[in-house]
Amino acid sequence: MRHLIHKNRPQQGFSLIELSIVLVIIGLLTGGILTGQSLIRASEVRSVATEVAKYRTAVMSFRDQYKALPGDMKNATTFWGSMTNCGAASPSGTGTQTCNGNNDRDIDAPAAAAQTGEMFGFWKHLANADLIEGTYTGIAGPNGSAESITGVNVPPSKLGADSGYRVLNQGNPTVNTTWLFAGNYGNAFMLGNRSGGDDAVLSAEEMWGIDTKLDDGYPAQGFIFSAHATRRPGCATTDDPNTAKYDLTTGSQIRCTLFAKSGF
Repeated sequence: MRHLIHKNRPQQGFSLIELSIVLVIIGLLTGGILTGQSLIRASEVRSVATEVAKYRTAVMSFRDQYKALPGDMKNATTFWGSMTNCGAASPSGTGTQTCNGNNDRDIDAPAAAAQTGEMFGFWKHLANADLIEGTYTGIAGPNGSAESITGVNVPPSKLGADSGYRVLNQGNPTVNTTWLFAGNYGNAFMLGNRSGGDDAVLSAEEMWGIDTKLDDGYPAQGFIFSAHATRRPGCATTDDPNTAKYDLTTGSQIRCTLFAKSGF
């Protein structure tokens, strides 16, 4: 009989207090995860300013030591040995072996995919001179003359998501180009993704924060800049370089590509 009474006893559920405690714990855990992710992202974004400054300083040190720009250096093979088939199909080399540039002070792209060129020799020369970390091939990716492969021919960024740095002469366009506002750019760094197909790696708010810290806070002024509104909807507010601002209404959406004039 005692056994039967115990068997038929109603099951006890959670009390309101117990449920409240569980919900509070879940809320704290969720909030902690989101806060942690936000802090990690903020740290990654802050690292961009450090990386840009580091690479600019490395180039100045290289120029002081070798009297030339990395990648553009006409006698690089004298210091580090020569790759085979420089500027042609199927280049190859080992260790520090590299190719010369043409010494015209413009960092140019290779003539074709999978070939050597100044924009990739740039990182190889800096690494050969022990001014940056890593080892780089000096060769464009197989899908295009400007194809960057993070960690292979260009250095990675702490932003992750396969983002990395490129450098290329952007010229002095008097009207907007496919990518850029009209302006005087010269050799410029670019922070984007692996292939350069999309290249948006920052939100407008993040881009504005970096630009404000390093420069003037405007996407078409100073030495930190981004693509115009037609190319990057939701990053800049307009295509007019005189009035464009960062579109801070787009929140955390990744809309911006970072460019930085190199100063060399």
